[in-house]
Amino acid sequence: MNSIGRLLSLTTFGESHGVAIGGVLDGFPSGVAVDEDFVAAEMARRRPGQSAVTTARQEQDKVEFLSGIFEGRTTGTPIAFIIRNDNTRSGDYDNMRDVYRPSHADYVYDYKYGLRDHRGGGRSSARETAVRVCAGALAKLALKELGITVQAYTSQVGGIKLDKRYVDYDLSLAESNIVRCPDAGKAKEMEELILDVKRQGDTVGGVVTCVVKGAPAGLGEPLYGKLTSSLAHAMLSINAVKGFEYGNGFEAASGRGSEQNDLFYRNGDTIATRTNNSGGIQGGISNGNDIYFRVAFKPVATLLMEQETVTSAGEETKLLAHGRHDPCVVPRAVPVVEAMASLVLLDSYLLDRSRAGLFV
Repeated sequence: MNSIGRLLSLTTFGESHGVAIGGVLDGFPSGVAVDEDFVAAEMARRRPGQSAVTTARQEQDKVEFLSGIFEGRTTGTPIAFIIRNDNTRSGDYDNMRDVYRPSHADYVYDYKYGLRDHRGGGRSSARETAVRVCAGALAKLALKELGITVQAYTSQVGGIKLDKRYVDYDLSLAESNIVRCPDAGKAKEMEELILDVKRQGDTVGGVVTCVVKGAPAGLGEPLYGKLTSSLAHAMLSINAVKGFEYGNGFEAASGRGSEQNDLFYRNGDTIATRTNNSGGIQGGISNGNDIYFRVAFKPVATLLMEQETVTSAGEETKLLAHGRHDPCVVPRAVPVVEAMASLVLLDSYLLDRSRAGLFV
């Protein structure tokens, strides 16, 4: 299961400490102008080593396009690309060769396949998300031509959370600080918390909120191809994700229908809703309102403190991990969430257009 998407599909390959990671993006529409500076900027947002609250691993994350682009435009054929791993320190993981990190994928990979790449987690490493960001950047360029934008931001780190709705913030300010939070005061608190946790050798989780503007009504295929289920699938495939909710989400469970329903009204020549508690999606299909959702990330599993565990032979032992790890994955996860949302939206748009095209 190394691929995601239906008409637009992304297949990724590579390991954290291998020669390179890469992907093949198939079904991408032709004629889309590829701004390589924009792609590089998106990669830089996810790149390790960008600030004090991220891993110290230094990777340039330069994308090498191998096919599917000619004279600056997509050709409609598969877009293949690689991202070389230039700053691996595999020796940092020698003491983990036969030891399972608690809450990591080490044990289950070993159990399922009979062997595992212990260097940085191999295929299970979040290093693979760099491929998603590259593919998502291309999807963003296509969505831009359709008037659709995707913006995510950090809305919670540990117990520090934003207490207002996304419409009450200037989301463009999210990139003005290293934690990617649009509230400067909360951002400072989040940064201090992450640095404090880092000093202790511990980790902390948080939440990324994502807002999609300009998406037309009609995206999503019932019953098993709902836009919500496609987004959930994409988000839950990201490393360290523990939860997904859209609109009012779990809060809706404690309210009443009279409080939650988005009432319709006539707005000129169109039908609109007075509220958007549904998060822009009803019955699994977009209704033309802003789409917004939240993605919960657990604390990173690899700690720089001693933990009890077992060896691959089942012997009880203690592990003190080495290497370079994020004390909080949330700031670097923001562009990953945007990338996956962009791929889902473009795939859903292409599916909707293909259906409509049967009865022109």
